[in-house]
Amino acid sequence: MIIDLDRGDLLDAAFGLQDSLVVPDLLFERELDVEFGERLRALGIVIESLEGGEVRRATQLGRIDRRLSVADTFAFALAQGRQWTLLTGDSVLRAVAEAEGLAVHGVLWIIDRIETAGLCDSVTLHACLSKTAAHPRCRLPRREVDLRLRRYLVI
Repeated sequence: MIIDLDRGDLLDAAFGLQDSLVVPDLLFERELDVEFGERLRALGIVIESLEGGEVRRATQLGRIDRRLSVADTFAFALAQGRQWTLLTGDSVLRAVAEAEGLAVHGVLWIIDRIETAGLCDSVTLHACLSKTAAHPRCRLPRREVDLRLRRYLVI
């Protein structure tokens, strides 16, 4: 999620939203700290440690579904344990969260919120989403991307 936002130059705008962006400490250390750590801290990322029950839930989830990484299970357990919305671009994690009744959203939801909050104009959103979608590792649904790109051109 954070990597996709960075690819589209939307990371700063995402941190302009009213909600806090929170990551488990394990995920931050393993996947974000080296490349983004200093910048994310400056933007105000919140890094949380899981409590005992949350660690047990993450471990249990990892045993149930081996397709999930340890970082994914920690993100899930943190969101579930604290009744927060889970943000992910991973389809397996999304499916698990939906099956568990957890609120889950992806990059396009964040971009929609950036648009609604007026943090970027339509020209900027079009350029940023185009850049994200053009990346070879982009997993965003093409139909949804195209709908937004057309909308940004009209506005």
